[in-house]
Amino acid sequence: MDKVFIIAEAGVNHNGNIDIARKMIDVAVEAGADAVKFQTFKAENIVCQNAQKAEYQLNNTKRDESQFDMLKKLELTEEMHVLLMKYCQEKNIQFLSTPFDMDSISLLEQIGMQTYKIPSGEITNYPYLCKIGSLHKKVILSTGMCELDEVKQAVAVLEEHGTTDISLLHCNTEYPTPMQDVNLKAMYTLKEEMNLPIGYSDHTLGIEVPIAAVAMGATVIEKHFTLDKTMEGPDHKASLEPEELKDMVCAIRNIEKALGNGVKKPTDSECKNRDVARKSIVAKRNITKGEIFSENNLTVKRPGNGISPMCWKDVLGRNANRDYKQDELIDINLD
Repeated sequence: MDKVFIIAEAGVNHNGNIDIARKMIDVAVEAGADAVKFQTFKAENIVCQNAQKAEYQLNNTKRDESQFDMLKKLELTEEMHVLLMKYCQEKNIQFLSTPFDMDSISLLEQIGMQTYKIPSGEITNYPYLCKIGSLHKKVILSTGMCELDEVKQAVAVLEEHGTTDISLLHCNTEYPTPMQDVNLKAMYTLKEEMNLPIGYSDHTLGIEVPIAAVAMGATVIEKHFTLDKTMEGPDHKASLEPEELKDMVCAIRNIEKALGNGVKKPTDSECKNRDVARKSIVAKRNITKGEIFSENNLTVKRPGNGISPMCWKDVLGRNANRDYKQDELIDINLD
């Protein structure tokens, strides 16, 4: 299989601090991720002044702070985007950022981003989809909170406006996602119905679910991470810390190797064990030359470098070609 594209989702866990953002890039590089992803937005463009926070945001930030004020503190400036993209290039990791409004799409296009990640919340944003589709860039589309028909409609809009390289991420938009709501089998439905590359954007606690998603065929994995889960901010608690991110990437790379090519045949590493583990037809007791082989004087034991027990019926009834001692491999010619 092709290498799974692993996105280390920094999101807004930089808390608006460029130094923290750079450290997060370092962590993603150290973990072996393929890309590190931020979020691009202007609070005044994406949320009304009186918009309510989500429950998980209320639980993880100041309760008397509006969603607008919370987001305003988490913005990255245009200069920060340029600096972070340059830093990613120096560190040989792909820079990604999710745009949440039209101006942000333009900014990311201006600085030369080549892959656009569309978040679940924008999948019904027709003007937004039209604009990204018209860029003719690679698109990774999260499908949290979606009916299948909504996914089909969003893909159709992107394709109508010129985008053909689209990957879909199954996703549940709850932070953290309860295990009973993950529904990884929906990946199969998306694959069958959409005939596009399928991945998974994970919001569960821990690393086992994205690993399972890779075993089920995910080609893209996205996972939030943070420098420290105890930091203030909406997403830190549902994110991986650096060592956990490293463990996830390592496990995914191991699963990639373990999936193999699907051909059922002995591998090089196990061939040496065949003769040790398998059995051969041997003398059950001492046998005299000319004696008829039967179930009374033959048995099956290790090692497996003699006549296979699958030839049992071909050996029975033949005359012993020589004297055999107990446990000696039978070596008659079966041709």
